[in-house]
Amino acid sequence: MNIPEQGPPPLPGVSSTTNPSQAPSPVPSTPKPPLPIQGMGMLIEALLRDPSRVVGDPAAKGRSRQALALLLIAALGAMIYGIVVGSFSGGDQYWAAPVKTGLGMLLTGLICLPSLYVFGALGGSKARVQDILLLVAGLAALVTILLLGFAPVAWVFSQSTQSVAAMGALHLLFWLTATLFGLRFLNHGFKQLQGSSNLGLKVWMLVYVVVGLQMTTALRPFVGVGATFLPVEKKFFLSHWADSLNGKPSIRP
Repeated sequence: MNIPEQGPPPLPGVSSTTNPSQAPSPVPSTPKPPLPIQGMGMLIEALLRDPSRVVGDPAAKGRSRQALALLLIAALGAMIYGIVVGSFSGGDQYWAAPVKTGLGMLLTGLICLPSLYVFGALGGSKARVQDILLLVAGLAALVTILLLGFAPVAWVFSQSTQSVAAMGALHLLFWLTATLFGLRFLNHGFKQLQGSSNLGLKVWMLVYVVVGLQMTTALRPFVGVGATFLPVEKKFFLSHWADSLNGKPSIRP
């Protein structure tokens, strides 16, 4: 008679069956850190798809170099869009409008930079000067990238209309739309730097928009032509808009 073989008896106090609910949970895998941003193309993609990577760790190295790269993107992008702006009138505006567009974009950010640092400190942000520079550079770069997305539409209208006021309003609409997304990037960046979106930061955003609007008047004309490269008469931007709507000038040369 064959006797079936049996395994060794279970140890005292140890159950021979395993309860699935008592099985050890798998060790969670550690997420891989994001790849470092290298090159202009990767920086632009990160700015559009994952802005938090652009702000990154405040203690990380190379933030000043990254801010300079963003400023370069902003300047080049603004000048390329300026070519589209200059195509409305042609002639000297093919070089004057790009220079003014790039200059206006950079000057707006640099003029508003000190006040942003002050408002950020009041809001509890731990951002240093290079962090603030990175945020402003990212804001300007994102604005110009979005403007380049609007460039084909702007070119179609610049070749099919003669109204200076209409073209100026169209470019202004594109700039305000792009600036809205740029300011959202800056707001998220401040939260990432342990700051808060307080009243001071909202006031700064309004100041930035007003300064940008005044730059469009201080460096005029962008659309149309003028007797000089820069205007001789000083104007507030609302007064300049009123004159443009009243026909001074309103017709493409």
